[in-house]
Amino acid sequence: MSKALASPPPAADPKGSINLRIETATRQLIDDAAAVLGKTRTEFMVESARRQAIDVLLDQKLFVLEPKRYDAFLRALDHPPAPGPKLKSLLRRVPAWRK
Repeated sequence: MSKALASPPPAADPKGSINLRIETATRQLIDDAAAVLGKTRTEFMVESARRQAIDVLLDQKLFVLEPKRYDAFLRALDHPPAPGPKLKSLLRRVPAWRK
């Protein structure tokens, strides 16, 4: 994991704000959960959002395989199957953003 993702920002970093409009029940749920952990609403929301953001980014960038599966994965990348009729058809289509 990238150090930039793993560690909190240095204390000297300037802070900005994020304004949210949420339903009263959701706000109360967040406040209750924060209280259980002895955190403020802001601390709870920032830590929760940060953890989720890291998970989302890592899901896109990092995966771990056992050595045998890793070798099989590399072989598959090095020797992809020949394009079948469905792939050929897909590649002939005009992309939605060009229509």
